[in-house]
Amino acid sequence: MKIRATAAIMECLLEQEVDTVFGYPGGTILNVYDELYNYQGKIRHVLTAHEQGAAHAADGYARSTGKVGVCFATSGPGATNLTTGIATAYLDSSPVVFLTCNVTEATLGKDAFQEVDITGIAMPITKATFLVRDPQTIPAVMRQAFAVAASGRPGPVLIDFLKDVTFPGVEIDYEFVPWRENRGCSGMRELNRDQQLKKPEPNQQDVDILLEMIAEAKKPFVICGGGVVLGRADKEFKEFAEKLDAPVAISLMGGGGFSGSHPLTTGMIGMHGSRASNTACDECDLLIAVGCRFSDRVALNPATFASQAKIVHIDVDRAEIDKNVLTDHHIIGSARRVLAMLNAKLPQYSHSEWKAHILPLRTPSQAEESDHLTPQQVLETIRVQMPGDAIVATDVGQHQMWAIKYLHFQYPGQMLTSGGFGTMGFGLGAAIGAQMGNPDKRVFHITGDGCFRMNCHELATVQHYGLPIITVLFNNGTLGMVRQWQSLIYNKRYSETTLDRGPDFVKLAEAYGIQGFRVQSREEMEEALSRALASGKAAVIDCALDIDEMVSPMVAAGSAITDFLLS
Repeated sequence: MKIRATAAIMECLLEQEVDTVFGYPGGTILNVYDELYNYQGKIRHVLTAHEQGAAHAADGYARSTGKVGVCFATSGPGATNLTTGIATAYLDSSPVVFLTCNVTEATLGKDAFQEVDITGIAMPITKATFLVRDPQTIPAVMRQAFAVAASGRPGPVLIDFLKDVTFPGVEIDYEFVPWRENRGCSGMRELNRDQQLKKPEPNQQDVDILLEMIAEAKKPFVICGGGVVLGRADKEFKEFAEKLDAPVAISLMGGGGFSGSHPLTTGMIGMHGSRASNTACDECDLLIAVGCRFSDRVALNPATFASQAKIVHIDVDRAEIDKNVLTDHHIIGSARRVLAMLNAKLPQYSHSEWKAHILPLRTPSQAEESDHLTPQQVLETIRVQMPGDAIVATDVGQHQMWAIKYLHFQYPGQMLTSGGFGTMGFGLGAAIGAQMGNPDKRVFHITGDGCFRMNCHELATVQHYGLPIITVLFNNGTLGMVRQWQSLIYNKRYSETTLDRGPDFVKLAEAYGIQGFRVQSREEMEEALSRALASGKAAVIDCALDIDEMVSPMVAAGSAITDFLLS
């Protein structure tokens, strides 16, 4: 049947079971927004304060729900404001489809008002980009974009529509095709999730080789990476770890893939990894990394990384194999499928002597007594009071590392953070997306005073939509992580890291119609958080910390993984 091209865009979103989009309108995308007006009640639009906030919100929605996020923006600066959010999603393999509109065909390439080659700009930070010049291609492009975003190793896709394509008089032939039938597979409903999303089938021989390596190992060690979270393979991973009976480290992006409170957990690995995790990595004879890309924050010095071990890499993306660390064996496939194949043949092992050596190295979690508020006291207060299924979104820096260290995440999508790109300003947008996608859960936004300056305008979004997000602000009056490096490596030369200036964050929260608290002790933190939770509304808790608080442990970049600067 014939329908408006803009209506086809909306119908294609409904095909993909999209019910929420995040965005910010402008001139070139106005025809799309005008069509969106007709879809009230079917597609909810969340208007953020800035396009970057919309990008992070769509990303947080995707990570917390397991669905594909969707974000709208206009041309020129609207589109370029998305790029940090696109890159953040790309580095962390988050499936988001970004829809932008550009100038008309007649003015394309002539430096028209708010014209930019966003497909060219976004090409290195997306799985695919599409420039739609022919309206008849809209259904095919939209279906392909969602398929690419969700299939294999997930990631962002950008579609840029020329404004001509969206003119009110433009009509195309369109037939509604549910997403389960439009991704190139017949009988889609009978296929499992990995097959639906076209993930490579692991080689059984490769699986059998790993089983033989496991049988020979005396000191096995496992890393739970972001691929376990993205693939929602937590149940399969838990079964594997318990059958193997080996210590398990959790990468920054692996939070929630394996319970942080499980008896086998050794904590984070790498630059700010625990002594237990880093020692196990250095002394193990078999290292099995599941969905972990061996970034420079994990494999700080590839030449010495796990030097006594045979290294096995399980990943859905062949390009990651041997990219950063040379492996002795690898298996290509989704974490869920590979682990299921391993579990089917894996006997129950016991490595009690190896565990007795490694597990006691874990840092005690009891908060120390102090005459001033400490990060651990703040986070233990959160851990005690927050609901067990609460979602935590962080920004980037010291507070991020402390949150990973002291909060125990239990399920995929519970912890949202920018790992690969390290984006300051990610947290509040991600929290908004997570709250929209999970209305029955409480969402915490953990941030620092440096990061909060980059996204605090999104408090307007929080207030307008009545989102009960609790922002916990680690306010140490400095760019804490950078200052830590300056203290330890740059001879305490604090060049432009001290934040001795406004705003008053409590007054700022109140200006947005949100309750603010200022706390300077554990008792004040406990009372403020209790009141914030009881209110069922948004709150900002400004926690006064010492300027020289440090994240411990720490290993310098490029060093051996057990060469701790701070222990």
